[in-house]
Amino acid sequence: MKRLGILNSDISRVLSYMRHTDTLCIGDCGLPCPQSTELIDIALDKGEPPFINVLKTVAADMRVESLVLAEEIRTENGAVLARIRELFPDTPVEFVPHAEFKKQTAFCKALIRTGEVTPYANVILRSACIF
Repeated sequence: MKRLGILNSDISRVLSYMRHTDTLCIGDCGLPCPQSTELIDIALDKGEPPFINVLKTVAADMRVESLVLAEEIRTENGAVLARIRELFPDTPVEFVPHAEFKKQTAFCKALIRTGEVTPYANVILRSACIF
C-alpha cells in the first residue's frame, strides 16, 4: 500500500507520466471535459472535495512551472484566486478568456473534476522539470 503522496491511483498515475511542459487541469464540477482529455472524476457532492484542497494536494506532488486561469476569476471569484496566489506566490500566471481556457483543456493530460460549486474555480498547471 502506498505510504506517501496522492492515494488516488488515477491522479498518481497521470502525475508519474507527465513531463516538462505537459499540462493538468483541476476544475469545478461544471467544467466540461473534452473527449480528447482523460477525466478523473473525484466529485462526491456539491462542494466535496473543494477545489482548493485538491489543488493543494496535487501541488505538493507536482513541480509547477506556470498556471493558466480564466480572466473572469478576477471579478467573479476573488477568494479562490487569492488562495491560488497563496499556494503559488512566485509562479507565472496567464489569464485567458474562459472560452479559451476551455479550449486549452483539450491538450491537458487529464482533467480532475472536483465537487467545487463556485464560478471559475479552474486551473491548468504546466509541469516544470524536476532537475
